[in-house]
Amino acid sequence: MTKGKRSAYGWQTWWYFFGKRVLDLIMFLVLGIIFLPVCIVTAILIKLESEGSIFADIPSRVGQNGKLIKIYKFRSMIADAHYLLHHDARFKKLYEEYKRNSYKLRDDPRVTKVGKFIRKHSIDEIPQLLNVLKGEMSIVGPRAYYPDELEEQQQKYPQTRKLIREVLQVKPGITGLWQVSGRSDINFDKRVEMDAYYARKKSLWLDIKILFKTPWAMISGQGAV
Repeated sequence: MTKGKRSAYGWQTWWYFFGKRVLDLIMFLVLGIIFLPVCIVTAILIKLESEGSIFADIPSRVGQNGKLIKIYKFRSMIADAHYLLHHDARFKKLYEEYKRNSYKLRDDPRVTKVGKFIRKHSIDEIPQLLNVLKGEMSIVGPRAYYPDELEEQQQKYPQTRKLIREVLQVKPGITGLWQVSGRSDINFDKRVEMDAYYARKKSLWLDIKILFKTPWAMISGQGAV
């Protein structure tokens, strides 16, 4: 590759990330205004149904370049759900099933009634707009994985190691290619393939197409658990 080509590629990448950040900030303002009433109602319902914070107490996830980030989500489970799954003997079989099913559960007894609804329609993801504002996430991007999830799933699917390195080159997103293509119906290896394709593509046009598909994914609840 010549110096001119390297320079051109660098400028194209710079403009992509610059345009993506501008799009993120615009969407933060628009979606923040649209979803504010939904957030207020959701917070009230969570507090009325069960004790605990309105936000989920979940471990940090892996962000761009492997940096750990704390993600904001509405609590859709009982308090301390993640800790109980990993450490409470009552949930031992559930934890084994969780790992077998690519870190997803179809019938999770920890999920509350309000939680089941907000998870189905991705309402629990709305607070991640705060992560977008902080520059830790993007509106559109790959899934933000747990560190132990990445480690164990790479052992199960060793062919994904190279793909994951590509995925971690970009910011994770609230929505993304796999989220509008079946969500939890897609196994880890196929999910990572989609995420790597997205990271490699670096296309604002692809971002826009995913954004247009996202409302239907939220309304239909396809593949949600």
